[in-house]
Amino acid sequence: MTQHRHKAHEDRPHRHHYDAEMLSVEEARDRILSYFSQLEPEETELVDALDMVLAEDLTAPFDVPPLANSAMDGYAVVSSDLASASETSAVELPVAFSIAAGQIPESDLSSGSVARIMTGAPVPDGADAVVPFEDTDELERRKNGSGNEDRIGINLAAEPGDNVRVAGEDIARGELVLRSGTLLRPGAIGVAASLGRASVQAYRRPIVAIISTGDELLSPGEPHQAGKIYNSNAYSVAAEVKRYGGVPLMSGIARDTIESLQERLAEALETADMVVTSAGVSKGDYDVVKDVLAKNGEIALWSVRMRPAKPLAFGTLDGPGGRKVPHLGLPGNPVSAMVAFEQFGRPAIHTMMGRNLQQKPSVHVVLDDPVNNYDGRRVYARVFVYRDEDGTLRARSTGTQSSGALTSMAVANGLAICPDDVSKIDAGETAVVEMLDWPEDVFSGFGHTTGA
Repeated sequence: MTQHRHKAHEDRPHRHHYDAEMLSVEEARDRILSYFSQLEPEETELVDALDMVLAEDLTAPFDVPPLANSAMDGYAVVSSDLASASETSAVELPVAFSIAAGQIPESDLSSGSVARIMTGAPVPDGADAVVPFEDTDELERRKNGSGNEDRIGINLAAEPGDNVRVAGEDIARGELVLRSGTLLRPGAIGVAASLGRASVQAYRRPIVAIISTGDELLSPGEPHQAGKIYNSNAYSVAAEVKRYGGVPLMSGIARDTIESLQERLAEALETADMVVTSAGVSKGDYDVVKDVLAKNGEIALWSVRMRPAKPLAFGTLDGPGGRKVPHLGLPGNPVSAMVAFEQFGRPAIHTMMGRNLQQKPSVHVVLDDPVNNYDGRRVYARVFVYRDEDGTLRARSTGTQSSGALTSMAVANGLAICPDDVSKIDAGETAVVEMLDWPEDVFSGFGHTTGA
């Protein structure tokens, strides 16, 4: 069975009650993240390691490039042979040999001759520059049908080093190229490949089990039934898990009984690094998550001063072998579930992956529609950010702000924030928007205020 390395909490009492205090978003996030730590590394194939964190130092076993090579298709030359070359007075020289990429030159190049060379091919000893094809008469010779490929006219003087990439120009042998802790973006993946690595040690992706609760739920693909709704939460949350680097484990639907939820949890806890449930965290008669959490683990917090997503459960569940598996209990309303996961699930995944925690990018925008704060909670309003004809960043509401209106989340690219202590931000006023996406058509060449 896979080993998991979450922080132990022997110093925390095993509680069977919950604290009803309402925490700020930051307080809740800090408390939640105290239960997570970096997972163990595993050998990962290069492309699969994209956006993972390197868990070893990568040192170059050889120079990159290993030999001086041509940066252009053209002719390797001795630059002093071309001192008189110009567009009106070409220097004609014999072609001694040709060198293809990956081919070792058959001999050194002597003064008074040139070698035809392809991009990336090793520059022969004796040559000190490369002249591109376009600065020779090669095309003219082909057009004229002379068929004489043994000589070439060069109409450009060259300096030593022109179009030559020296050995070790990118990476020197023995150089520490990528440090442990590096986020493996595409460029880093390419660098690892250039060192001959097919795989690397990287902190593994967390497995996040996703369980929806409710007698009213149907799985997508089942026939529609009156009084029932399809389980959208599991799919939107799974998409967020995958987007932020985790591995979603779809663990099905638990009905509104303690026994059903415990059965689903038992299966999920076999492999999960975190369990996410949706619904069952408020104060209804059928909200069983709090009962199961209290019975089978520890409750760390119960509500957060935010809208949507005030009812939020977090704690640990007792897993096999004495493991304490973090559990994030999301609200049942679909927008609430997504907003809560953005604020708390995303940083938890990044913590387990060893990634540096950063806020999502945020921008200051002019609002087209007001954002109301009715009860002193931080409001996350769904908006669409765009740039108007004057180049001003603006944001318009994506529709009803009901926490059940998932379509308003589907067309939003940001969340406009109204702080706890502000009752309203009027249309025409400036607000901070936490971006869900960073659309290129809006932000091309535009700096953001925070995060990455």
